[in-house]
Amino acid sequence: MNLERTFSMIKPDATRRNLTGAITKMLEEAGLRIVASKRVWMSRREAEGFYIVHKSRPFFSDLTGFMSSGPTIVQVLEGKNALARTREIMGATDPAVAAYGTIRKIFALSIGENSVHGSDSPETAATEIAYWFASTEIVG
Repeated sequence: MNLERTFSMIKPDATRRNLTGAITKMLEEAGLRIVASKRVWMSRREAEGFYIVHKSRPFFSDLTGFMSSGPTIVQVLEGKNALARTREIMGATDPAVAAYGTIRKIFALSIGENSVHGSDSPETAATEIAYWFASTEIVG
């Protein structure tokens, strides 16, 4: 087991419903430690930059519109196998098929409004962390 860091985001559908604390509690109870966190209301341009890898996908406009529709919580999580553990506790993107007890099974409204985002690889985590945080903001 490796101690690692990953990126996580609590999306606008969850912040609108005051689920920040409940989601954070689930992440921490899963053995993850929050070493950086801030509430941001990203602009459409920031959302487009963050999700640039999906620019050619048909859902890009809807995704960036949704992500800039309200506040999000961006955070850096640390723990043993943090990336895999975060993805496990988040559950499948589609809440209809997410495992019982996962964040998306419990809180997601739909496949589009699925409450959380987490990095899918160490390389993506590094890029996503750097997009939102200066190294001096990450305090472990």
